[in-house]
Parts: sequence; C-alpha cells; structure tokens
Amino acid sequence: MKFIFCLFFSTIISGCQKENLNKLIPIANDPVTITKPEIDISKTNQKAKEALEFCKAKNFNTDFCILIDMSLHSGVKRFFIYDFKKNEISQQYLVGHGCGTSSWSDDDTKENPSFSNEDNSHLSSLGKYKLGARGYSNWGVNIKYLMHGLEETNNNALKRIIVFHSWEKMSDDEVYPNGSPEGWGCPTVSNNAFKEIDPLIKNSKKPVLMWIYK
Repeated sequence: MKFIFCLFFSTIISGCQKENLNKLIPIANDPVTITKPEIDISKTNQKAKEALEFCKAKNFNTDFCILIDMSLHSGVKRFFIYDFKKNEISQQYLVGHGCGTSSWSDDDTKENPSFSNEDNSHLSSLGKYKLGARGYSNWGVNIKYLMHGLEETNNNALKRIIVFHSWEKMSDDEVYPNGSPEGWGCPTVSNNAFKEIDPLIKNSKKPVLMWIYK
C-alpha cells in the first residue's frame, strides 16, 4: 500500500514538473511576411494610353515617355520608360522624391510622400512635364534636364529649380523595405540609370513627356 502511494505521489510530482517545464518553453511566433509592392500594370497601361494621346496632340515624342508612379513605395522601381510602339515598359528604375519637412537624404516618407507646387516646400510636384534643355548639374554625372511643368500642380517647377538629374546616393537595385533617399523635390535616379536614360532624351527630335502621378 505504501509503495502504491509513493508511486502515485511520484507520478503527480513528475506530471507537475512537466507541466511547469512546458510553461517555460516559449512558443515561437509565426514569421511576419513582408509583401513587396508591385506595379499595377493595368493602371500603368491606362496612363500610357492617355500619355500617348497627349503626346500626339502636343507634338511630343510618340516613341516613348517617362511615367513615374508615386503611389509605389520609394524602395521599389517606379520610374518607367514606356515604349509606345510595343505598348510595354522597356526600362524601370528607382526614383527619389522630395522630403518636405523631413530629413534630407533619409527615407522618412518612403510609403506616403506629400506633394506641393509651392516654392521652398522641398516636395515633388505631380503632373505632366516637358523635359527641356540639357545642361550642367552639380549632382551625380553632372547632367540635368530642365522640367517645364504643364499643369497647375507643377507650373512652378522652373522657378523652384526642379530638374531631372542623378544622385550618387540612389541605388541601382530595389532597396525595399527601405526607401530611396529624399531630396528637395527633384526626381532623382542612380548614376547608372541616368547614363541609360540620357541618350534617349538627348537624341529625341521632339520633346519628351515625363508624367509624375499618384
């Protein structure tokens, strides 16, 4: 009888120890899956269709245009060279936007940038632009293109010295979930990207459309 009691008591103690031990073992949390934002091809194609009609009406280049979708995270490629002849994106790159009141060259507004046409806002402006004269830049590969804002949302671009140029801080590859460095409103690409884009603009016999939209 004494043996049975001891065995029973030992079983209870052992069970409690196992239960307490189980309580001490942490349960691993499920890993958080980060989904990288993707291009909305349908939206891009619709924008390209509208862009082509605009280019035909304004006697702009109808071989290609530049589309910049600011609704995308700045760590993914959202600068598109759109080939009107093939009805597709031929090249895509990272592009920076304006920091506003946030820190220059950081990525504080990578997910949800603000936009403005006001001088000293340090923000990018939405709308259609005619890429103008090619000139010297203090940044990147030392080349820039003037940007003539064609709408009420961006018609102060020249006064604000908003130009298209490269920046050595910009990456060639996507950096998501990090964002691209933010400047004072100019659409900036990497040096290597600019070297690929520059000949297209430079050799165009008609003005090239750049459309920044959200």
